[in-house]
Amino acid sequence: MEVLNNYQRKKLDESNDEEFYSDPKFVYHLDSNFRQYLSGVYENEIADFSTVLDLMSSWDSYLPKGKKYKKVIGHGLNKQELEKNKIFDSYWIQNFNLNQEIPLDNESVDYCLMVAAWQYLQYPENLTKEILRILSDQGKIIIAFSNRAFWHKAPYIWTSSTEEERVKYVRKVLISNGFNEPRIIKKFNEPALNIFNFLNKDPFYCLIATKNK
Repeated sequence: MEVLNNYQRKKLDESNDEEFYSDPKFVYHLDSNFRQYLSGVYENEIADFSTVLDLMSSWDSYLPKGKKYKKVIGHGLNKQELEKNKIFDSYWIQNFNLNQEIPLDNESVDYCLMVAAWQYLQYPENLTKEILRILSDQGKIIIAFSNRAFWHKAPYIWTSSTEEERVKYVRKVLISNGFNEPRIIKKFNEPALNIFNFLNKDPFYCLIATKNK
């Protein structure tokens, strides 16, 4: 089901995303507090010996190192970044703003992860339907994001919304396209000792949803 209108899908920089991501960015886009908390969520949510798909990924997936996986599949736009991500058994490159069809079999994935990625999707409805198709019966989608982005590459629905509105938007796309009501996790900055500590802490938003049978 369509959620966005044509204007909301537009972005400041409409050039091909593959050009922007052609140079590898071996940096962390989220702070250590966010990354540590996300790994803890994965530790609790992901069962051992599962097939995990990390969409729109990079050189680190934040997956717990001690967990045993059946298979971890990666996807992104930069080959050098994906090659450096040693947890991947395989990966592929694809621009989801041009083509939303995922080249995987029906019900072949147990968990689909998206970290600091949803904010770049211009056609999230189509991609959500594809994720639903490839997820197993008890499969989950885990979407995490903060308040950071490459703003010129994010569509207007994201850049013009408050943080709370973004959570509601992701939820609406999920439940409008075949997922159950998501569980929402929010973790905000704790009181800082000084302004520098405060600036170094990213808010944490996460939506976890299962397939609606």
